[in-house]
Amino acid sequence: MISAFFIFNQKGEVLISRLYRTDFKRSIADVFRIQVVSNPDVRSPIITLGSTSFFHVRVNNLYVVAVTKTNANAALVFEFCYRFINICKSYFGKMDEESIKNNFVVVYELVDEINDFGYPQNSEIDTLKTYITTESVVSATQAPEVSSRITAQATGATSWRRNGDDVKYKKNEAFVDVVEVVNWMGSAKGTTLRADVDGHIQMRAYLSGTPECKFGLNDKLVIDRGAAGLSGPSSGLADRGGGDAVELDDCQFHQCVRLNDFDADRSISFIPPDGEFELMRYRATSNIKLPLKVIPTVTEIGTTKVSYDITLKTTFSPKLSATNVVVRIPTPLNTTDVDVGILGTGKAKYVPAENVIVWKIPRLQGGQECSLSAMAKLTSTTTRQVWARPPIDVDFQVLMFTASGLIVRFLKVFEKSNYHSIKWVRYLTKANGGYQVRELT
Repeated sequence: MISAFFIFNQKGEVLISRLYRTDFKRSIADVFRIQVVSNPDVRSPIITLGSTSFFHVRVNNLYVVAVTKTNANAALVFEFCYRFINICKSYFGKMDEESIKNNFVVVYELVDEINDFGYPQNSEIDTLKTYITTESVVSATQAPEVSSRITAQATGATSWRRNGDDVKYKKNEAFVDVVEVVNWMGSAKGTTLRADVDGHIQMRAYLSGTPECKFGLNDKLVIDRGAAGLSGPSSGLADRGGGDAVELDDCQFHQCVRLNDFDADRSISFIPPDGEFELMRYRATSNIKLPLKVIPTVTEIGTTKVSYDITLKTTFSPKLSATNVVVRIPTPLNTTDVDVGILGTGKAKYVPAENVIVWKIPRLQGGQECSLSAMAKLTSTTTRQVWARPPIDVDFQVLMFTASGLIVRFLKVFEKSNYHSIKWVRYLTKANGGYQVRELT
């Protein structure tokens, strides 16, 4: 499937090169350097030249590139590239040019281990770390029983987790982080033009043995089925949650999740990997709860001034707060200076290089409202150009709040020794460049 694999830096220098098949020579790297690295107009992550296809992913000024001549599954190739990036981050803490150069021997070992003749192989981080280590010298030969355990883990039913007898903790804990990125486009009058949530559930499992976990969400299908077909305590729980049920779209799970159980009753059952992993990803497109409302009034005064009145309102509980709130307000290209008049809270300044007013608020309590007034001064031009009026952009973070309304209803841990486990759940909603509102004259 994949004939060659490369890592380039931003200058086009080859840091890692591996040819899996004989249908390419190393000189194919020069083609990618000329056609992609040296060409700033290239936007697509897939470039096809003749019968050769280049798949590339950019991360920290590096190009991770897979090359093939076959009609390969593009999703599979990109999944392989992203898996490789995650493996490098797990091994080295980060993936940049310095870490690749400092650990190139380990990188080559990983590249050879996770791909055989162009076909992706075992990419489980826990399994790889058992026999590909970052130590430079191994003082003794591995004992036969250690090698057999590695083989059993790599080829067994739970390749993502070590043998239960090898995993022991004094304190058994499970941490669940529900992280959502809310994307919203609204009109200046407050009408929602587009709203969706990209979420993922990150889990850190420090559990002894081989535990069986069962995970429950207020998924709409679970609530509906519970209310319609169950009796007793379970139906009571379903009835109470029916009003807060959420519809989830495009659910993607870690390979440890038993998909048959999920298809049957929407329960998420799994034997977790040891340590940190991403349990699932999902999207929500209906009944999105907006944590912040932005009310802008932007008025052009003749050809020399533009006035701004921006109001922020929080819609969540007063017990919660939004942090790291950054509002970016575009200004015309011929702006010379901006006077910030009335500022409710935070600090604001004009950034000429980006033609924006940046308003930073460290903390904004739930139910709070604040406003900013500013006057932009424009230089006169010989030909007046119509201002495109880019949208106002808002970034923020809100702890213990989910825009989709998703709630972890329960997390149960079953293990043959019946030990007591402690579970922690945290919610985080944030916006990173996708929370925007259009301006009003």
